[in-house]
Amino acid sequence: MTPVLETRYLTIRFGGQVAVDSVSLAFHAGTTTAIVGPNGAGKTTFLNLISGQLRPSAGDVFLRGKRITAMATPARARLGLGRAFQLTNLFPDLTVLENVRLAVQARAGAGLGFFHAADTRTDLTERAQTWLSETRLSARAHNRVTALSHGDQRKLEVAMMLALEPEVFMFDEPTAGMSVDEVPMVLDLIAAIAASRDKTVLLIEHKMDVVRRLADRVVVLHQGALVADGEPAEVVASAIVQEAYLGIRPANG
Repeated sequence: MTPVLETRYLTIRFGGQVAVDSVSLAFHAGTTTAIVGPNGAGKTTFLNLISGQLRPSAGDVFLRGKRITAMATPARARLGLGRAFQLTNLFPDLTVLENVRLAVQARAGAGLGFFHAADTRTDLTERAQTWLSETRLSARAHNRVTALSHGDQRKLEVAMMLALEPEVFMFDEPTAGMSVDEVPMVLDLIAAIAASRDKTVLLIEHKMDVVRRLADRVVVLHQGALVADGEPAEVVASAIVQEAYLGIRPANG
């Protein structure tokens, strides 16, 4: 079966430093993969290579068997790659509804003229409002992004990615900076995406309880290289992860 997403020998160098070192991985529909590793392991850089923010020094990225290595980020998004960033990536001077509506319009191929389309495409507004309801942001619909808490900005970013209806969802520490009461909603959303079984989820996460809850597969990067790949319990218990990720050295003998 052809993977939905695949990397082959994906590599990037910054000067003399290898940030991602010949990583080959395949991701299939209906799976949720957690990408873990210590700070500086290359996790975010790996997602940047997949989504097109960075161009590799070597290797390739494939989507449904098609080589997309040379494609720009917007083209990859149109093909079905969705990305939520470690730092929010929003339109700060627009309202919450306007932000989500832009994503809905992009998905519908209706262009980015928000106010022009608003006069004639109430269906797009209704669709945007549906995603706001899904992410519990309806009460904030007419607030500007600059007035939102960090947690609400993260939820808005998830709403925008949902509105694009991608085939592959990539989350970079989705609960970072959220209050304790905000975390469950975002985790529930990711779990619901995974439960659809026709989506592919990649998740960078430091919290092992989140990894255990959401992931059916864990891959570990260390100094840019792939060092472990398997079921969560097996990978977390492995000696290389205990040492490289958790800082626990195996006992002698």
